[in-house]
Amino acid sequence: MKERFDFGKVSPGAFHALLGLEKYLNGCGLEKPLLHLIRLRASQINGCEL
Repeated sequence: MKERFDFGKVSPGAFHALLGLEKYLNGCGLEKPLLHLIRLRASQINGCEL
């Protein structure tokens, strides 16, 4: 299996920005199932494997 790279080491600024976004989304009031569906669809669009 191909090893994933460490985002925190490659680009710490971008990694912390993504963590901030994640923190905001978890506290913004959207329902958890909706957030899950949004993440799932984004992964599909990006061709990611879950």
